[in-house]
Amino acid sequence: MKHWIDADWPAAQNVHAITTLRSGGVSTNHFASLNVADHVHDEAENVRDNRKVITQMLNLPAEPVWLQQVHSNRVIQLTHNTAGPQADASFTHQPGIVCAIVTADCLPILLSSKDGGIIAALHAGWRGLLNGIISRTVKALGKQHLIAWLGPAIGANCFEVGTEVKDQFVSKSAMFNAAFTQNNQHHYLADIYQIARLELEALGITGVYGGGFCTVTDHQRFYSYRRDGETGRMATLIWRD
Repeated sequence: MKHWIDADWPAAQNVHAITTLRSGGVSTNHFASLNVADHVHDEAENVRDNRKVITQMLNLPAEPVWLQQVHSNRVIQLTHNTAGPQADASFTHQPGIVCAIVTADCLPILLSSKDGGIIAALHAGWRGLLNGIISRTVKALGKQHLIAWLGPAIGANCFEVGTEVKDQFVSKSAMFNAAFTQNNQHHYLADIYQIARLELEALGITGVYGGGFCTVTDHQRFYSYRRDGETGRMATLIWRD
């Protein structure tokens, strides 16, 4: 049984990209079983063991570079000496470095140049999207022909937000109107996948893949903070040869 999803996108042969599922690890209770996050009150030893499981089962070239994610728009370039930076996106030109983010409803986004020379991983919750995590990462990558993959996140039918969230996006750009459906007088259903697609396309990235998941409704495969409260996190990883 596979405990991960392979990114379904036309990346170069030297690029590898996956999202882990919640199965296959050693954590118990709310965190069962392949939780990789060390900030969710899981046993530290279990998190360390789960990270080792992932490194081994995927035959990774190195331990992933785990970010301290804070819903910011900070992007960091990784080298072989980078360890534990506070950021919500990372990128690298170098082979053998594993960019990693952890999520349980927020949107994981992977980027790659068509030639596989540069890769990136983004943690894109609504705050990060609003604050420009995508545009800042694309700018950091420079003038590249990029493609994107959208990993498992909360689905459009489950993500209810207040009017204030919708208004902030529409104030940023009227194009985001298309990503919100009114649910009642004061709440909207937000399509986080559509928000990302709109932003990516506005930045000239038309090769956008993935996005057909819902972490909330797929209890068997995915962790979901909105569904369960205290829970684990999946890892979305990208590396190149």
